[in-house]
Amino acid sequence: QVQLVESGGGLVQAGGSLRLSCAASGRTFSNYHMGWFRQAPGKEREFVASINRSGGLRYYGDSVKGRFTISRDNAKNTVYLQMMSLKPEDTAAYYCAAASSGSSWFGHAPANMYDYWGQGTQVTVSS
Repeated sequence: QVQLVESGGGLVQAGGSLRLSCAASGRTFSNYHMGWFRQAPGKEREFVASINRSGGLRYYGDSVKGRFTISRDNAKNTVYLQMMSLKPEDTAAYYCAAASSGSSWFGHAPANMYDYWGQGTQVTVSS
């Protein structure tokens, strides 16, 4: 089992920045590819970004490319999502997820390819 706990969400004005963190525990963090997804009310869960287990490969959804940066610190068992130039349409609950290195994970893997999920953290961007 892997436990994931997100933090760093909050209320920010359009154009502002936030950094989300996702702390992992339970198993060897570096054995897992990590992803960030988001879900707004009434909408499907959307891929935001992912990073492979070594941190050498990063992938982004089209709506956040150039504004968000995913990173990880395997020594701290933590994955980050730096969000800049936030827009009201970025408002959503943000979830981190972990996929085993033994799975068929790929950069833009859908949500159902992830094995473990955090509880989510709310990001609200005001206009």
